[in-house]
Amino acid sequence: MPNFVPICGFEYEFKMCPSGSEALPADTSAEDSSAPAAAHSAAQSQTTLLSKLEALQCHFTWDLDPSRSKLLRLSDMLVDIGTEEGNSWLGHIYNLRGFVQYKLGFTEDAQSFFNKAAEAFRQMRKADDGPWLVVNYGNLAWLHHHLGDQAESEAYLSKVEALMKKYPSPSQDELHAEIYAEKAWTLMKFSTDRELVSDYFQKAIRMQPDMVEWNTSYVMGLASAFDHSDTGLEADILEKMRVAKEQDPENLYLAAYYLGQRAKKGEEVQDEARELARKVLRNPVSTYSGMKAILRVYRNYVSIDEAIDLAEEALEQHPDERYLKRCAALILKWKIIFFSDNRPKQSTVDRAISLHEEVISCYPHSSLVKKIDLANMYAKSNHGQAKAEQMYQELLEIDLEPVEKQLLYNNYAKYLNFDRQDQNKSLKYHMKAAAIPQQSFYRGNSIRVLEKIKNKRRNRMWREIEEFLENLQEP
Repeated sequence: MPNFVPICGFEYEFKMCPSGSEALPADTSAEDSSAPAAAHSAAQSQTTLLSKLEALQCHFTWDLDPSRSKLLRLSDMLVDIGTEEGNSWLGHIYNLRGFVQYKLGFTEDAQSFFNKAAEAFRQMRKADDGPWLVVNYGNLAWLHHHLGDQAESEAYLSKVEALMKKYPSPSQDELHAEIYAEKAWTLMKFSTDRELVSDYFQKAIRMQPDMVEWNTSYVMGLASAFDHSDTGLEADILEKMRVAKEQDPENLYLAAYYLGQRAKKGEEVQDEARELARKVLRNPVSTYSGMKAILRVYRNYVSIDEAIDLAEEALEQHPDERYLKRCAALILKWKIIFFSDNRPKQSTVDRAISLHEEVISCYPHSSLVKKIDLANMYAKSNHGQAKAEQMYQELLEIDLEPVEKQLLYNNYAKYLNFDRQDQNKSLKYHMKAAAIPQQSFYRGNSIRVLEKIKNKRRNRMWREIEEFLENLQEP
């Protein structure tokens, strides 16, 4: 049928333009229609590619959308985990570091980490391919898509499809065990739904019960809900941890954590703690070397001074390790804040200030907590009160996320109460922390302080606090 084009209200098979110039015969316009057709085909291809990408199981599809400050803290945390040979989570660490670098805008670093992840999996699993590469290839498919390299993106999509055919999941409604495990491990780092993380780990463990590191991470995830508990773990979780320790005897982080939980239940652990500390000192330095966990055991059940000696010994062995500087600064803070009846020794405060300043320089993008700690160290110094107040005022001017504001307000309130003896202003800042409708340890702590004041009815603000608590917006 001829291709008619309407002009001036009429249809002509051969058209004459108003200017008198002759138009092309209608049937030859079929050659020109190839361009729109090609554009339509390309758009359709893009839509198909995007739908395939969105169906992948990888970091780009797991609803991980943290703020920039969270990404920077996470980046530091992942560096401190360490990359020593034999780390069973090394592939997952590199995958997450790649995603974090991408979100921070460093695409070359992202690709480098994704490539390192693939190599780490090959070395750990002693195989060139396997279902553990599904998430990694998915990440690479997304990365190349964002870089505009659609051919490479499609190539990684094909690799994912090939792996899923070769290593199918148990059913259409379930993921492969390797995917469940990596998804659970990743979501743990973003402090998301604990029940969901637990469910993913349990599914992975049910499918592959021989993967010891999955069970260890699952148990530690359960235990994290009790981090601020005075009575320790519930009996069933403590038993799960005992079994996990037997299955994973080389994991000194787990051993130190379990020791602390046993001590909370009333067991004498001093000798075991000292023996375990020797092993931790020989461990490669990392977040999961067990150092911080054993220092907590020393602080609570051995001796705070022995804890300081242990931290300093570790730092002498590895003077350039920023994580050990962080541990040493932490234990000195504990000594000054919790174990000094009167004003602490100036030499101890000076050492704490020096270490905190070093730590802040080592973690320039994720040092809010250490800046607050440093302000508190200055407040305990014989000549640092003005500096402490100056630091707090500068921190109060910073644009922070809700939970960070709660952290700052809660700590400033304590500083005002204990170091400045200004209880009324302190209570105002506890109210500011509590007023932010987001669940956190710091909000809960401030609410408890306010409830205590309200119940005693001794402070002239008690009625104001009572009204505030009655109208408090819940998260």
